[in-house]
Amino acid sequence: MTPDPAAELLALLTLRFTPGLGPRRIEHLRRHFGSADAALRANLAQLRQVEGLDARSVAAIGGEKAAQSAQAELGKAAQRNVTLLGRGLPGYPKALDALSDPPAVLWVQGAGGAEVLAGLDTVPQAIGIVGTRAASPHALALTRTVAGELAAAGVLVVSGLARGVDTAAHAAALEAGGPTIGVLGSAVDVIYPRENHDLAGRMVVVSEYPLGTGPAQHHFPSRNRLIAALSAGVVVVEGERKSGSLITATHALECGRTVFAVPGRAGDPRASGPHALLRDGAVLTETAQDILTELGWGQTAPTPSPDLPPEQARVLAALQTPATLDDLQAATGLSVPDLQTALVMLQLQGLVYEVGGRWSR
Repeated sequence: MTPDPAAELLALLTLRFTPGLGPRRIEHLRRHFGSADAALRANLAQLRQVEGLDARSVAAIGGEKAAQSAQAELGKAAQRNVTLLGRGLPGYPKALDALSDPPAVLWVQGAGGAEVLAGLDTVPQAIGIVGTRAASPHALALTRTVAGELAAAGVLVVSGLARGVDTAAHAAALEAGGPTIGVLGSAVDVIYPRENHDLAGRMVVVSEYPLGTGPAQHHFPSRNRLIAALSAGVVVVEGERKSGSLITATHALECGRTVFAVPGRAGDPRASGPHALLRDGAVLTETAQDILTELGWGQTAPTPSPDLPPEQARVLAALQTPATLDDLQAATGLSVPDLQTALVMLQLQGLVYEVGGRWSR
């Protein structure tokens, strides 16, 4: 029997507010009884048969305080234009079926957010882009290029709204006219970091935490599993071996997703994570096209060619991948003075940049 959506959502919220019940236990209850509402109506003998429940958890189910908290949360969400998506109900993203512990409830805010989440199929046309908060200028520029080109190709960009790589990915996707999802380690009404408040207001933000919940260190590893599951693949741009980015990559593998890694400079601690992933078989990634090709999603949208003098046009055409001055001289046939002049003019126009002796678009 199909549960009543309103009653089921309230039941899921009630279980969410019940002490001792995490996502995994709530999912066990929902599957065992067929719905969260049926689980709340089960007697103690029936509850004791559910996998993974201890005596304390069984005794807590059906508590009045949890029911009151759930009812209050529905009211707050309505007041703040926050959409609640319940596990097993219409609109809940199928992509989260890849998890053994999907959230019982998702809190969603942002124009069209519910529709964006509802469209995330079992293998969604979405890519997670993650990396260190202390990203290098090269990593930030590459992130902006890749995220922008993916968004222009119709791919949803997913990240965690953190400083550094996450922020660059979201901003570039928006500039390209595409939707982007930020998965938070806090509630959707508690934006962290604070400087991303305006950015968050222009995109879709998602959380598994009730309204008013602040950021906490243990929230972020849980948040990372959602980034992985909501994406067909995860790109790690920069990150140390024990960083949150590597945790996200691990979750991606557990979900059967593809892991992409951007190579960095030897000896740079920020490159140690991607290099470890590459040694373990991640897809080497330098462009958005690398991702689209790997997943069979077609080609990046052609970039309009600017009207440039011949020398500058020749240099820009040669910059398909990062290149040194010697590489560009060999590719263009220009003298060093003419090449340097062309690069300076392109740089002034914002068309190229230089990091560590290598030039990139």
